[in-house]
Amino acid sequence: MSLSPRSSRRAVRLPFVALIGLSLAASVTISADPPTKPPLGLPSVPVPSDNPMTAEKISLGKQLFFDGRLSLDTKVSCASCHDPAKGYSNGEQFATGVGGKKGGRSAPTVINSAYATLQFWDGRAKTLEDQALGPIQNPIEMTMKLEDVVKRLNAIEGYKTQFKKVFGTDVTSEGIAKAIAAYERTVISGNAPYDKFKAGDTKALSESAQRGQKLFFGKAHCSACHAGPNFSDNSFHNVGVGMDKKDFDKGRADISKLSGDTGAFKTPTLREIAKSGPYFHDGSAKTLEEVVEHYLKGGILNEWLDEEIFNIKIAPTEKADLVKFMTEGLSSPDYPDHKAPELPK
Repeated sequence: MSLSPRSSRRAVRLPFVALIGLSLAASVTISADPPTKPPLGLPSVPVPSDNPMTAEKISLGKQLFFDGRLSLDTKVSCASCHDPAKGYSNGEQFATGVGGKKGGRSAPTVINSAYATLQFWDGRAKTLEDQALGPIQNPIEMTMKLEDVVKRLNAIEGYKTQFKKVFGTDVTSEGIAKAIAAYERTVISGNAPYDKFKAGDTKALSESAQRGQKLFFGKAHCSACHAGPNFSDNSFHNVGVGMDKKDFDKGRADISKLSGDTGAFKTPTLREIAKSGPYFHDGSAKTLEEVVEHYLKGGILNEWLDEEIFNIKIAPTEKADLVKFMTEGLSSPDYPDHKAPELPK
């Protein structure tokens, strides 16, 4: 097995904070006065200088996020695949679009996507603004042309009035993207038992979860990729999922055109992971127990398998403790359980 493709990719891996720093230096500035204080355990939400957060913009973005009229059949909204009741995913193996069409990837959670330096499983969108318009135009998701969405929303007086107030214009695709992105930056989860325990509350985690935490950051090797305050290194890894298929998903390599990125996908956040199953980019693991088993076995062997993935021996009781840490420790009492707003007419 050649190590050179993986080594070339890994040579540029950076920790969470460094990755955010590089991204922001290139394109955004952090608001000196963020809209709200970040929850315990998380840094301030990065906000682009050209899309400041306002209550009116967030409200508009929330309406757009829950509005099926952004899709061809007026039934599929952003929330259809990113449902707050299902961990801002959809509870199914794959995302389902207009006419019941299904893709080959699961719907990634929106939770804490504000902290990601690239969006989608393959990182093809650089910002939340870029990401917001992708599903609208995707032929197996919302199946709309941007000009048709703009025309439809401009015919809705409630939207036209709000766009005038927020952006000083009629409805535009740029405004749609900025409003949805602003709303998504409010879908944040922190202040979990893990954060409280780390801050000194020794009773915040059960004994089982405490043992699981030691495993997570120790011999189970989870924190090699699930690092930083958002439990993601914002990087891409081939973890040996789906690599036994003849036409396997090449993931990041289709975007970067680097052979070392073959079969690599973005490390998802583990915050609120108990709510956002099924798991992996292909939704192939129904439970976290299955996820743990996959990693402990070292994934499916392939030429591009990340060097952080290898066989690990832990006892059955330790597996249970590890799952306990992820479910109990990373589930916040302040879960952003947003409800669909009243939509403009």
